[in-house]
Amino acid sequence: MTSNTTKPDRRPIADEIAELRALSAAALADRYEQVYGKPPRIKHKEYLWKRIAWKIQEQRFGGLSGAAQKRLEELIAEIDIPLGEQTRSVVGKLRPSTRAASGLAIGTTLVREWNGERIEVLVAADGFEFRGERYSSLSAIARKVSGTHWNGPLFFKLRKRAKK
Repeated sequence: MTSNTTKPDRRPIADEIAELRALSAAALADRYEQVYGKPPRIKHKEYLWKRIAWKIQEQRFGGLSGAAQKRLEELIAEIDIPLGEQTRSVVGKLRPSTRAASGLAIGTTLVREWNGERIEVLVAADGFEFRGERYSSLSAIARKVSGTHWNGPLFFKLRKRAKK
């Protein structure tokens, strides 16, 4: 007597999973549909191969035992998920940022020698301080010191000049 059912795959499962890794995202989506009987919602390659590999192992080795499945369903039933609630609360104190908008740590002192003069700039939360005055950018300080237009981070050697 012959059967119309397909033979189960008897290759080592590691080989089968390794072959999945080599498939394209489109091929994995097709394989997902074969394994799950519906098209995937997400077509990200990593997501697809993990889900297919898991399903193949489940089919080959069996899923959860009846007792484990029952306990899982009990645990799921106990979870209280507030649906539709859009509020969130935060516990604790918010710390002020230790970085200025420039990305430099607040309180940092930038030092630069320019034409024999020592230039010191303090990084503040709202800009930079140079000789008791506030500046919104390092470029403004570089222009004040040099008398010409400079890229501030380049002037203070925070960035290297791009090679041509």
